[in-house]
Amino acid sequence: MRMSSVRSCLGALLAAGLWVAGLEAVSAQSPAAPSPGGASAVAQVPPSAAAITLSFAPVVARTASAVVNVYALKTAQQRTNPFMDDPFFRRFFGGGAPGGPGGPGGPGLGAPERMQRALGSGVIVDGSGIVVTNHHVIEGADQIRIALNDKREFDAEVMLSDPRTDLAVLRIKGDGAKFAFLDIGNSDSLAVGDLVLAIGDPFGVGQTVTQGIVSALARTQVGVSDYQFFIQTDAAINPGNSGGALVDMAGRLVGINTAIYSRSGGSHGIGFAIPSNMVSVVVATAKAGGKTVRRPWMGAKLQRVTPEIAESLGLARPTGVLVQSVVPDGPVGKAGMKTGDLIIAVDGQGIDDPEALVYRFGTRPIGGKAVVTVSRQGREQQLTVALEAPPETVPRQEVVIASRTPFAGVRVLNVSPAVADELRLDVDEGVVVVAGVAERSPADVAGFRPGDVILEVNGVRIERTGDLVTATRNPARSWRVTVARGGRTITTVLGG
Repeated sequence: MRMSSVRSCLGALLAAGLWVAGLEAVSAQSPAAPSPGGASAVAQVPPSAAAITLSFAPVVARTASAVVNVYALKTAQQRTNPFMDDPFFRRFFGGGAPGGPGGPGGPGLGAPERMQRALGSGVIVDGSGIVVTNHHVIEGADQIRIALNDKREFDAEVMLSDPRTDLAVLRIKGDGAKFAFLDIGNSDSLAVGDLVLAIGDPFGVGQTVTQGIVSALARTQVGVSDYQFFIQTDAAINPGNSGGALVDMAGRLVGINTAIYSRSGGSHGIGFAIPSNMVSVVVATAKAGGKTVRRPWMGAKLQRVTPEIAESLGLARPTGVLVQSVVPDGPVGKAGMKTGDLIIAVDGQGIDDPEALVYRFGTRPIGGKAVVTVSRQGREQQLTVALEAPPETVPRQEVVIASRTPFAGVRVLNVSPAVADELRLDVDEGVVVVAGVAERSPADVAGFRPGDVILEVNGVRIERTGDLVTATRNPARSWRVTVARGGRTITTVLGG
């Protein structure tokens, strides 16, 4: 461990009020034990109880009141038993009895809907009552309640919910009340081995604090959200902790607890938190009134560096991100980036894989600049890239196909960089993408999915939504369709 890291850890312990008993001198009557170096080491008795106290209580006292429970109430449709349509069966199964199965107030076989109650945690990050939690905690909720540590409860409304980061920002309806809150820290300042606390409501037992260390940083293969870049901790995280706080020894919010690796559903000492620097971006967008988070666009296609590619480039290990192609008028193209460049850092932060690069760009504000370090033919260069939102280079021209064909029910758009970013597609403009499919429509039955890129229909190249309208205007006995899906090109024949 570097000496600077040792000093920072000791400083954090002292700042948090964590005291470890030192060895104090004792009576001269106590015999001295020889040390390995020949000097005498004297056994000592702590002079007071305070001298042997080791406690995280000062940190908890400063932070726990800002961590809340989030109750999300959702109306779920229940399948109706077809037998309950028959009065004969309703008579014998109590379908009409108040409070009985199927009757008023009863859960019964014929009840059309029921309430689901989801429990998670959240963190107040502004004294006015702005709460951060996970998107998956409140997704689809009809009503949201916030329960504070002091037993008060309030309704809350969604300011912004971002499935791409699995974060949501709520506002407590507190009629002007002021709330305890946590300052958002800088997650880039964390180091592996730093002490952290996880605060939340696991299994609904009540607010719980667990302690651990930062086990790893920049975990990019977790599969929880689009922005794969997580803090890993061994602080116990369990169901119900989702949306809770990961705090450092100064009481700052450094992450939102989001996921665990578990085979049993309980904690196995591998938990993941969304870094606070990403939280800051989402909260800032919500405070500014935004309903979606706008992120910078690079204008380049990227490739992971495999061991084989690393060997061909003369690298000691697979690291960085290889540039496959560059949009000439895109941000990195205008900054001078070229195909074949190896991106190795953004603003001095090292880049090991495409997920890390996407995260670094995703936490930078639009309108600013980023310094990107590339290796080109063995020489490092620094490029200043303007941070711009993905543009609408072509009109969307949204169309819902209504003709009597296998395409009936698809909603399609022209692809631009903005559309590709919204739908999380790695495709160029000049194609048509399926943005939605009506349930039980011919297109649904045929197997079309949102995100499919329609390339050809009966040998006709589809470059605009109008091309698809024209190609499906007249009925046909069969339809030869080519689509791109998940990096694969699929050709199939559908019946008319």
